[in-house]
Amino acid sequence: MQETHDAPLAPLTTFRLGGPAARLVTATTDEEVIETVRAADDSGTPLLLIGGGSNLVIGDGGFDGVALRIATRGLALSGVELELAAGENWSDAVARTVEAGLAGVECLTGIPGSAGATPIQNVGAYGQEVSSTITEVIAYDRTARETVTLANEDCGFGYRYSRFKADPQRYVVLRVRYRLEDAGGLSAPIRYAEVAGDLGVAQGERAAVEAARDVVLKLRTGKGMVLDPEDHDTWSAGSFFTNPILDQAQYEEFVDRVRARLGDGVQAPAYRDGDGRTKTSAAWLIDKAGFTKGYGTGPARISSKHTLALTNRGTASTEDLMALAREVRDGVHTAFGVTLVNEPVMVGVRL
Repeated sequence: MQETHDAPLAPLTTFRLGGPAARLVTATTDEEVIETVRAADDSGTPLLLIGGGSNLVIGDGGFDGVALRIATRGLALSGVELELAAGENWSDAVARTVEAGLAGVECLTGIPGSAGATPIQNVGAYGQEVSSTITEVIAYDRTARETVTLANEDCGFGYRYSRFKADPQRYVVLRVRYRLEDAGGLSAPIRYAEVAGDLGVAQGERAAVEAARDVVLKLRTGKGMVLDPEDHDTWSAGSFFTNPILDQAQYEEFVDRVRARLGDGVQAPAYRDGDGRTKTSAAWLIDKAGFTKGYGTGPARISSKHTLALTNRGTASTEDLMALAREVRDGVHTAFGVTLVNEPVMVGVRL
């Protein structure tokens, strides 16, 4: 276990933003993680958990407490059962499952961050979510002061949501177990139209698992969603806003606003769910509200490759980023009556 004081946190985030932590502890075993958490709780010291830093916005003032960097390692693949330590690199783990010819997370390739974050956010992309493969989450329960194992049905998974996100101060994810599928080297059924089109299959059909992974990596790279230190379009947290989910009344009002602003012939993306609600596209809303790719003149701008990514062009502060995020959020609300919600976790700053 390593400990430093007045430690820079910006290098530990994909935004490369944020002030220092009073103390930074790097833990490489589950026991070290638990020891650090218990010590902070016993002393009443604020605690910040850091994994891959890909879904984190830290204020310019930093963090006056203990920042715990979870750097645990461990990947065990037995048949279709996969167990990952929280600190394992997620994209590398996906690559291992694809090499083994297993399906279930191949469309989640290229997503930055660590395995421990996947159940918290119910990470998803291109028609897949980790909740469809997670069987158990092993976590330290700070309330009960013990290690617990939560089955999938106890995790409260929803769209970019989970029990862990609902109560972020209670659980510290230590390990995650997944059950994949052996489909003879084929992918899971392809749900995302763009991926299916590039693979030359119909939606719902399967393709070679390696081909599915490669197509998604190509798409993500083209949108600046694969980390590259030389490409400022990737100095981001990926999608900054979640796709809005509207009830029937909200959706009807939204449709009226779209027609009034863009004309009767324009239809916004709409995806119905089983509860009478409708999900629409945050990226579409941002673009149609006038915030196009590359928008901005300051050190924080919308990505030149994807409207959902807000980026640090190299010299931005967190406040620069937040000013841009507020401008986009308020502009979308003025145009369409929909309030966008941030996806990254905010520390020492509010949208």
